[in-house]
Amino acid sequence: MAPPTRTPRSKWIDEGLRALAGGGPDAVRIEPLAEALGVTRGGFYWHFENRQALLDEMVDSWERMSIDDVIARIDREGGDARARLRRLFALASTGREVLRIDLAIRDWSRRDATVGERLRRVDNRRMAYLRSLFGGFCADEDDVEARCTVVMSLFVGSHFIAADHVGRRRADVVDRVLSGLLA
Repeated sequence: MAPPTRTPRSKWIDEGLRALAGGGPDAVRIEPLAEALGVTRGGFYWHFENRQALLDEMVDSWERMSIDDVIARIDREGGDARARLRRLFALASTGREVLRIDLAIRDWSRRDATVGERLRRVDNRRMAYLRSLFGGFCADEDDVEARCTVVMSLFVGSHFIAADHVGRRRADVVDRVLSGLLA
């Protein structure tokens, strides 16, 4: 008889991130995760000491996918600073699942100082990367900082704006803003 197949640790983390994106940290519960994965909760304890250990690894995974993986992907494809920024903007515009997780982390950080510190670290790394790119063609440090702040504000805050853009699509308005930042 073959030994039982264990659900990989990464599947628990991915399912935890889906639950987080859908309902915040309170939605990350072992039993519902096991049900969603079609396994028993006993498999959870093979990989994690407790729920907090899963939450910690979820935040680690979010940081890797939202900053480390993104930078590696953008840099691997090469090009000048503007080309990299264009790819970064395109990637950020299509990453709906990562955005949902990011927004859930931001909400969670308001109630959990440890998560807040991780968010600050990730946002600081994002800003540092943007500074390095905008600094490739903007000599004025104040202009670089302003452009970085607009980009961060646009990608984080745009999802909270319910206003219409009379006769325009939101995507077209965002594209125009981003194009202006590359000038």
